[in-house]
Amino acid sequence: MPMPEMPAEMIKINEAMMTLKWILPLVATIEILSGILVLIPKTRALGAVMIFPVMIGILCHNATFMPEGLIIAGVFFLINIWMLVDNKEKIKHLIS
Repeated sequence: MPMPEMPAEMIKINEAMMTLKWILPLVATIEILSGILVLIPKTRALGAVMIFPVMIGILCHNATFMPEGLIIAGVFFLINIWMLVDNKEKIKHLIS
């Protein structure tokens, strides 16, 4: 799939992210670990909770800079919401 042309604002954001050497490995680690946890039924709730803030960031990023990617991000967000609702008994202790 070809990479779309990036606007000047996106190039500035990417450059700023590259100056913070720790943020991309942190996000990648959270995404990989959350994905593994989601695959295991016993730890699915923990994986869904861990990936939720990343999904919010992805949605905000797509809504602001790349609206064409909002549909697929929205689908993944809805899947994440479904996993959270499906495991609400396990998660409600975190909120109360």
